[in-house]
Parts: sequence; structure tokens; C-alpha cells
Amino acid sequence: MFCLQVLVLWCLQLMLPKWTLAAPTIPNSFFYQQYLNGKVNKSSYYNNVNLHVDSALSSVFALRGGNATLPCRFWYEPELNSPREVRIKWSWFPVAGGPQTDVLAAVGSRSRTFRKFRGRVRLRLDFADDVSLEMTELRLNDTGRYVCEVVDGLEDKRTTVDLELRGVVFPYQHPLGRYYLSFLEAQQVCEQQDATLATFSQLFHSWEDGLNWCNAGWLADGTVHYPISQPRAPCGGPGLAPGIRNYGRRQLTHHRYDAFCFSSSMRGQVYYFQPSHKMNLTEARQACEEDKAQIAKVGQLYAAWKFKGLDHCNAGWLADGSVRYPITRPRRNCGPSEPGVRSFGFPPPQEKRGVFCYKAEE
Repeated sequence: MFCLQVLVLWCLQLMLPKWTLAAPTIPNSFFYQQYLNGKVNKSSYYNNVNLHVDSALSSVFALRGGNATLPCRFWYEPELNSPREVRIKWSWFPVAGGPQTDVLAAVGSRSRTFRKFRGRVRLRLDFADDVSLEMTELRLNDTGRYVCEVVDGLEDKRTTVDLELRGVVFPYQHPLGRYYLSFLEAQQVCEQQDATLATFSQLFHSWEDGLNWCNAGWLADGTVHYPISQPRAPCGGPGLAPGIRNYGRRQLTHHRYDAFCFSSSMRGQVYYFQPSHKMNLTEARQACEEDKAQIAKVGQLYAAWKFKGLDHCNAGWLADGSVRYPITRPRRNCGPSEPGVRSFGFPPPQEKRGVFCYKAEE
């Protein structure tokens, strides 16, 4: 009988690609090393038992700083008489594309977390076959596609769950005007404003909420779009229906557009600050520092407007040198009749204004 098992394994090695039975590097070697070293009963994997992996949800929505659970479970058909030790692996694909990143790997009671996910993820294990991923302290760049993979001997089954953060999308222009930003520069300016480049899904949700912007901007996947809720002549023509106009994928280094940035809920407070007199940009920075705060970033102002109802009719300096103010209750002398963040652009830094400060949560 033992000779027959050896013969079967030898034949499989000839029939399957070499990587199928090769022991990969850490962390993928958790299970395979045990299997190939004879620590697992190999005969139990050729008994017509089928492994299944599935998720109850295709997408999960959350807020920055909060928690999320990405559901995943596995089972066998027919049902096993006794449990088997399997290897669990969660990995992540960023929205903008790029290589897969390991999130968590586990075999039995042993588990490992990796890189930016270290200390923020764990398996839920609410029941025997539950391998859902629990995530804490969510960050803006956690958005993406997560793969739940279960490996049992030579069987490898997986399912995917998309994690998307709810928040606010805002258009951002270079101080010199529109269409000055390459894709990399668009990424950088969003990060500088406590934000990240928006995904198409995030832009679509903001368009559903009324975002109406005629200038084209970069998204996280390297495509260029703009949202129109009120069709008009300079924005595709009045005959076109409302929607997301699509420029497609553009050349990342040579083509230049604006950016659509995305920010989510934050821990901390944004507030309007004006001592006894208005200030230039340098004085505004100093005033926030003297108040044990920092001058607010554009993404922080939008998040405070969206999630905390910040409403102030006086315009103030922000960290990038722009002047803006948030309105949740439109009224006379406070701009248009819709809620939003009004912008005065980038006035000379000597101009006298108030300032919006940001104080982190202690």
C-alpha cells in the first residue's frame, strides 16, 4: 500500500506544474513543508472530498479609523467525520494595481501578520470553519481587493472581498491652475492633504450625492474622469445625460490633469480660529501652533464638513496655501445654494484671513 501511495505522488509530480508541489518560501511554507515532509496523512487527500470557500459579501464598507470584518468560510462536500488542519492565507491587491501583498497566514493555532497590516488583523474564528478577517484602525490606503485562500493538501480554493471606505471626494487643482498634475504628482498632492486618490467607485458614489465638476482628474487606477450632474455646453454638451465622463487610461508621466482626492472620517477636530485680527499665511500657521494645533489640510476640512457638520461662513487659510470655508446650511452671503466647501483659490500669502486649525484627538 505504501508503495502505491509513493507511485501516485510520483505520477502527480509529472502531471502537474512544478510549482504545485514545490515548497514555497515563508509564509507559504506553513502547510506544504508539513505535507512534503510526511507529517500529514497523505492518503486522506485522495478520497473525493471537495473543498469549498465562499464569502457572504462581495464588498464591505467602512470608515477610516474604524473596524471591518471581511467574511470568509470553508466547508467540505461530503462533510468530514473529523476536522483537518488547513492553511489559511489572506492577501491584498491595491486599487491602483500592483503586486499582491500578504496580510495574514495561519495554520492551526499559529498565525502571522505582515507589513502594514501587522497588529491590525486577525482571524475571527467564531465557528469551526470561520476564517473571516477582522481589521482594526482602518487606513485610507487599506481600500482594495482581499483574497481569502484555503489550502488543504493539494487543494487550493479562494474567494475575494472588496473593502471600500466611505468618505468624501473632492477635486484638487495645482496652485497655478488646472491640468498641471501628472499621475504621480496627483498621488502626492492628495497624500499631502490627508487624502488619497479616489477610486472610480468612490467618485461614482460622490456623483450620486451631487458632485458636479467639469475639469477632468486622475483616479487611483490611472484613468481620468469627471462627474457631471448638470450637463452644460463646456462639459460634454447639454444633450448628454448626467454621468461620469471618461477619458480612459492616460499616460502617467506625460499627460496632466487635476486630481480627485478621497478623505474619510478622522479622529480630531477642525475649527475656525481668528485671534484679535486676521493673519497672513505665516501668521496663520503660527497661530494654530500657539493654540497647540496645526493648520488644517484640505482633506481634513472636507472630512470635518462631511462627517462632523462643520459650518462656517468665514474663509480661512489651509496648509496648502488655499483659502476655503465649509457650508452645511446654505444661506445668504455664504455662496451657492448647495452645501459644500467653497474655495477662494490660492491668494497671495500676504492676504489677511482667519485660519482653520486641526487638533488631533489625544
